[in-house]
Amino acid sequence: MSADTNTDLIQPGGGESAHKDTFAKDNLPPPDLWPRIDFSALPELRRYAPRLNAVHELLDRAVSDYGWAARPAIHYQDVTWTYGELRDRVNKIAAVIVDDMGVETGNRVLLSGANSPMMAACWLAILKTGAIAVATMPLLRAREISVVVEKANIRHALFDAALADELANTRERAPQLADMRSFSALGDGNGDVDRLMAGKDAIFSTVDTAADDTALIAFTSGTTGEPKGTMHFHRDVLAMCDTFARHVFKPAPDDVYIGSPPLAFTFGLGAQLCFPLRFGSSVVFYPGPPTAESLMENIEKYRCSVLYTAPVMFRILADLVDRGTHDVSSLAKCVSAGETLPLPTFEAFQRATEIKIIDGLGSTEMIHIFVSAAGDDIRPGATGKAIPGYEACIMDEDGVILDPPCDGFLAVRGPTGCRYLNNLERQKIYVKDGWNLPGDRYRQDEDGHFWYVARADDMIISAGYNIGGPEVEAVLLDHPKVMECAVVGQPDEKRGNIVKAFVVLRDGAVGNDDLVKELQDFVKSEIAPYKYPRAVEFVGDLPKTETGKIQRFKLRD
Repeated sequence: MSADTNTDLIQPGGGESAHKDTFAKDNLPPPDLWPRIDFSALPELRRYAPRLNAVHELLDRAVSDYGWAARPAIHYQDVTWTYGELRDRVNKIAAVIVDDMGVETGNRVLLSGANSPMMAACWLAILKTGAIAVATMPLLRAREISVVVEKANIRHALFDAALADELANTRERAPQLADMRSFSALGDGNGDVDRLMAGKDAIFSTVDTAADDTALIAFTSGTTGEPKGTMHFHRDVLAMCDTFARHVFKPAPDDVYIGSPPLAFTFGLGAQLCFPLRFGSSVVFYPGPPTAESLMENIEKYRCSVLYTAPVMFRILADLVDRGTHDVSSLAKCVSAGETLPLPTFEAFQRATEIKIIDGLGSTEMIHIFVSAAGDDIRPGATGKAIPGYEACIMDEDGVILDPPCDGFLAVRGPTGCRYLNNLERQKIYVKDGWNLPGDRYRQDEDGHFWYVARADDMIISAGYNIGGPEVEAVLLDHPKVMECAVVGQPDEKRGNIVKAFVVLRDGAVGNDDLVKELQDFVKSEIAPYKYPRAVEFVGDLPKTETGKIQRFKLRD
C-alpha cells in the first residue's frame, strides 16, 4: 500500500524479508492485533523506501552523501571518533559478526555493556549485517539476562569485557548462548572483537533489509515480573528520529549530546545514538555510573549543549548548578523522560539554568516519545500534546473516546506501535481497536494538553527505571526467611517512587535492621541493584481477597 495513500491503515511494506532466520517474523503478533500504523502525517515518513537499513541511513549516508566523514561523532575519555572512523569500525565489527561468529540475517545477537564507543559501534554493526540487536543493561544479572536469551532464542553475544563473569554465569543458565565475544570500551584492548577487528578491511556492504524487517528486540519488565520483548523495525528506528527529535526537540548539527540512559533503553538508544547520528551531531559517553557529578564534569569539558536524563537527576543537577562548581552554560536543551516530570523539579531547574525542560512520555513498546512539548508550547506541570506524526486521546474503561476536558486512559497511535514478541495476552491488553494503551491515566484539558494522573497498573517507576513489583517479590520469596511478601511503589520526593516490600517472615526469623539489609543485599545479588526495596516493613499477614489474591492497593494506601 502506498505511504501517500490517504487511508486509515498505512503500513508500508518492504517486500521480501532479508532474514534467513525467520524467528522474528514467526513470533510477531497476528496482523489483526497490530496497532494502526500511519505514515501519512509527515513528509519525512512518507519518503521512507520499502527497502531500507537503518544503519545505511544513520551512518553510511553521513559519510558517503553528506560529507560528514571528518565531523566528530563520539567522545570518550579524551578520544574522539569521527563519523568516518565510526563507520570503519562498524564495518570491521560487522565482518567479525559474519565471518568469525557465523551470524546470519535474522539471528538475534545479545549486546551487553555500558555506554561506550564500542557498545554503540556493535549495535550499529549488528543491524548492518541484517541481524537483530537485543541489548541489555550492564546492571542486569545472569538470572535476568538468561530469561532474555531464552525468550529471544539467542545463540550469539557481544559484551563488554568488564561483564565477563556475569555473561559466563548467564551461559550456565542458558547454554544455548554458545558464541560469546568480548570487547573493550574503545576497541583497543584485549577483547575478542578488538583482536579480530585488527585483521578486517574497513569495507562491508550493508545488508539490503526490508523497511519492516525487525531491527531490534527491546525488553521491558512489566507488572507480571516477566520481561516482555517488543519488536521494532528498521523504519521505526528512523521514525523516532523524524518525529520527536526533528519536530519537537529540533536538533542542530553542532549539538553535543550527553545523558544518563543506557543504550539498552530505547530512550537512551534514541537520545544517545540515533538522534545525534541522524542530524550530524556528536555524543559524549563516559565510564562509570551516570552520577550528577560525572554529568557536570563532562558537560563542562565537552561544552555539551543537550542533556537527556530522568527527573530525579534534574533535581540534583539544579542544586549543583546553584553551587556553581562547574560551568554548564553551554547547555541549551534538556529532555526528561522515564517518569513524569514533577512541577517543582521543572521550576527548580529553570531557576538554576533558565532552561525549560522538555518533558516526554514514551514507552519501550512505542520505541520512544509520543507526547511532549517544547519552548513556548510547554505548560508547566503538563506532559504536553501528541507530537507531530502521532495522535492521542483519552478513553474510558470501555474504550470510548472522551471529549476534553476529560480523565481516563491515554491512547496513542502513529508511525510506531506495540508488537510483542510471542505474547498474545499482553498484545491484546496493550492494543485495542488500533490504539496503543501505555497503561497511564491522564487528564486532557480543553486545549489538548495531557496531565499525568497515575499508572493504571502495578508498575513502579523509580528515578526513571521501570520496576515490576512481582519480579522483586519472586526474588524475596527465594530467601529462606521469607514466607510471603508484596512489593508496591511508595511516593518519594526525590525518586518519584521507591520500591517498598511488605514481608511476612517464617517462624523463628526476627525482623530487624540487620535482616532488612540482608534482604536488600540478597535482591541486589539476584537482579539489577536499582530494583532492590529501599523500604522494608515486616508484617504479620498481607491483605487478601477471598480467593487469596493480595490486595496491593491497600498496601499502597
